[in-house]
Amino acid sequence: MPGKRSRQSLRLAQEALAIEAEEARKAGTLGYMARFLVQATLPHNDPRTRTFTRTNGLFRLSIIGPEGLPFGRYPRLLLAWVCTTVVTTRARVLDLGPNLTAFFGKLGVTPTGGRYGTIGPVRNQAQRLFSASISMTYENPDVYDHRGFRLADRLRLHKRPGEVEDPSPIVEPEETLLWWNADPGQPALFGSYVALTEGFRQAILLAPIPLDLRVLHRLRSPLAIDIYVWLTYRFSYLSRQTQVPWSALALQFGADYARTKAFAHHFRRQLRKVLLLYPSARVEPTRAGLILRPASPHIRKLLPKG
Repeated sequence: MPGKRSRQSLRLAQEALAIEAEEARKAGTLGYMARFLVQATLPHNDPRTRTFTRTNGLFRLSIIGPEGLPFGRYPRLLLAWVCTTVVTTRARVLDLGPNLTAFFGKLGVTPTGGRYGTIGPVRNQAQRLFSASISMTYENPDVYDHRGFRLADRLRLHKRPGEVEDPSPIVEPEETLLWWNADPGQPALFGSYVALTEGFRQAILLAPIPLDLRVLHRLRSPLAIDIYVWLTYRFSYLSRQTQVPWSALALQFGADYARTKAFAHHFRRQLRKVLLLYPSARVEPTRAGLILRPASPHIRKLLPKG
């Protein structure tokens, strides 16, 4: 009888066939991720601090989260939805849909309540994400380039429709930016939308990375999501074979691992899942690091007109 891992691999292989059978643009699953979120990634687990820094060569990403830092799978899905919507519409104010079910459908997540449901964690991660501030720094001996911004101007969450009867002293009800109802099918009273800062919107539009949202929605591990997006980004410009040391990958993807060896083991395991869904990626793990050979990105870069 096949084990849990074998069943997961079989499921991913079957889904990979469906993905390869229909190109993302035709399937309506073409998505995007901001380039700076590919060069350095969010935490995988809760760092239990309000500041976080990750580096990739000369690039450094720092995050401050007054409500706690966003971590795990859900902020990555939220960011993919945000980036995709901004690239395709150029909008700064994004409509979340008429109710929770519609919004969760955009994330590829089934809304469920209760102690172990998805509604609470996604809501918590959205609150952390949209209240966070990000700074990006690129520094070499000749250039120091720094840019920082908050992700959203304002944020307001509601668990139940009745709560809007007592408006916040900060924001009037008609200014609600993000409304959240515990009943997935209940329509919003004032509409549901989030207003991004102009700095975040501009950062998204600066060379976003195309991807297939079906892959993101099928990968459960935040590291696997990061690997997939990074590989299709690297293959978009890789012209010759290169080797990336495990130590460099650990700084970029897994700074929260105590030992590089442990990170490499976990990376290899998640890479196998990614390659089931992205079989054309030419990747070879070795003891020293990861060998990349020129290959096609999973989505050929073609930005929408506008």
